[in-house]
Amino acid sequence: MEQKEQALQQSLKLFIVLSRAYRSVSDQVNKSIQAFGVNPTEFAVLELLYHKGDQPLQQIGEKILLASGSITYVIDKLENKGWIIRRACERDRRVTYASITDSGRRFIQRVFPEHAETIHETVAALTPEEKEQAIALLKKLGYGAKSRD
Repeated sequence: MEQKEQALQQSLKLFIVLSRAYRSVSDQVNKSIQAFGVNPTEFAVLELLYHKGDQPLQQIGEKILLASGSITYVIDKLENKGWIIRRACERDRRVTYASITDSGRRFIQRVFPEHAETIHETVAALTPEEKEQAIALLKKLGYGAKSRD
């Protein structure tokens, strides 16, 4: 029974360490994003549209891990800033796409390099080899957790 208890305690410790590390990294990156005059969710939507192209509004929330009820609010804010537009799907009138505008594209092109550098500096405590190990282990952990669904 002691071995089971040790394994349980180790799992709890992993969860706490993982949560704290995520929080520390996320706080640094979010602080950087807010310095650009947007919130992290707005930035995530712009970055998605910039790198992946037009996206159905219904799928944006899933891709950036945002509740679907909040996506309309974020899209409205970005549209009011002139950084995205809504566009009806020609094949299916029930679907609306978000598209990045030239102004939104210029904004993300200007700030993304600094954003990437902030992330690079934030994870600099790890060597390149350790980053590869972390990527592999975290993918394994994520897939394992998802398989429990």
